[in-house]
Amino acid sequence: MNIVVCVKQVPDTATERKLRSDDKTLDRDAADGVINELCEYAVEEALLLKEAHGGEVTVLTMGPSKATDTIRKALAMGADKAVHLVDDALHGSDALSTSYAMAQTLKTIGFDVVILGSESTDARTGLLAAMLAERLGVPQLTQANKVDIDGTAIAIQRLTDYGHDKVEASLPAVVSVVEKINEPRYPSFKGIMAAKKKPVQTLGIAEAGIDASQVGLAGAWSEVVDFAAAPPRAAGTIVTDQGDGGTGAAEFLASKKFI
Repeated sequence: MNIVVCVKQVPDTATERKLRSDDKTLDRDAADGVINELCEYAVEEALLLKEAHGGEVTVLTMGPSKATDTIRKALAMGADKAVHLVDDALHGSDALSTSYAMAQTLKTIGFDVVILGSESTDARTGLLAAMLAERLGVPQLTQANKVDIDGTAIAIQRLTDYGHDKVEASLPAVVSVVEKINEPRYPSFKGIMAAKKKPVQTLGIAEAGIDASQVGLAGAWSEVVDFAAAPPRAAGTIVTDQGDGGTGAAEFLASKKFI
């Protein structure tokens, strides 16, 4: 089975994230880059499917050169190889143009099942899985907290507010997973060392069959028109209990329409 897991390098959420003043895109040099947390669950699920059904796991990422750190993390977890889509022409791509670029790359490398995290911690659109499935012409099985494959049949439990739905389809397919699906393994020292020798294929837009006019800032369907720094957090209100603390707290909550 050819399992492709899409991962993304994002700014560390523990640091301040900034936009660039020149083109209003995310400043990826302003913070340390780390693997998107939900992508780790996607990698783990891909590895579990490989262990159950055989085949190999390919890591696919689109991003600048520094994204190789994220690729190595996924390889250290146990993925077999990686494809890095990197090209200056991709800078500024929005969700729609990113899905186009990724879909073209997936057509180039081939797949039986594509697995993604349900969203990234930088953009938080949650759109990529559905867009990829549409562009690839395959079923989408999103928000999965359980995945089962039997031959060419795939079934998931889709997490909902009331429990879950059972969704079934035939391979090839695109699956997005939620954090409740598994517990990502921690890369061992052996895995970290082995990752250094695993193949990483680098593709530019020409090799992946990507039309330059459909990606980057020029090809984006959405744009940031303006932005401003968030105002400093205001000082909190302290309610001193002098026998009427409960009343004071209640009045404060009522003024904020919490009660």
